[in-house]
Amino acid sequence: MENLMTKNIGEIVAQNYRAAQIFKDHKIDFCCKGNRSVQEVAHKNNLDTQQLLNEIEKVGQEANDDHIDFNSWPIDLLADYIEKKHHRYVETQIPILNQYLTKLCRVHGDRHPELLEINEHFNKSAGELAIHMKKEELIVFPAVRKMLQSKQMGSAMPNMHYGSIKNPIQTMMDEHENEGDRFRIIAELSNSYSPPSDACNTYKVAFALLSEFERDLHKHIHLENNILFPKAIAMEKEINV
Repeated sequence: MENLMTKNIGEIVAQNYRAAQIFKDHKIDFCCKGNRSVQEVAHKNNLDTQQLLNEIEKVGQEANDDHIDFNSWPIDLLADYIEKKHHRYVETQIPILNQYLTKLCRVHGDRHPELLEINEHFNKSAGELAIHMKKEELIVFPAVRKMLQSKQMGSAMPNMHYGSIKNPIQTMMDEHENEGDRFRIIAELSNSYSPPSDACNTYKVAFALLSEFERDLHKHIHLENNILFPKAIAMEKEINV
């Protein structure tokens, strides 16, 4: 905490880009006026210094799930986890990234025209992901839960209008591939999310958030393609024997 008190807000964001959203939420300019202390900006914005420090410390401290054995989870729990963690993450981050990218295009687009392409690809991805996740939440995940219930009760699977669970799953996997391709293009355009030498703090934060978004998308797709979907297909076969 004392260490944070001695740093200016620009340094804090440079070391932990997630802190940018804290300052943004409080309408604190961490970019052009990043040479101010936490105490100074708290006083100027009528905020409690201790509370602001607590928010900065808390952000980015989410538990790391890399060590979790998702393969051992019940199929309905995994579906719930994907929806509550990864779907909510996407829904939360899209408007934040849209704001950052729109600003970058306006301020830096003349010198860095690749930003316009990045913004265009991200907007397409945002729209496609919103539709994709709704299809999972309204079709695939409910089917997964019904299959597990049928298995537990020893009853037959109800007839689904889409036939086998393989059909919507294949659609989801095709859409996953499309988004993976789109983010490979974004990564290339952004030089693997490496800001140029003239990048301001806002530029750096935007690229860091884009990189994080891609990493979360990869985890999200991995949990579905490699664990949830194969388990759902196997369970359907088991029930229909």
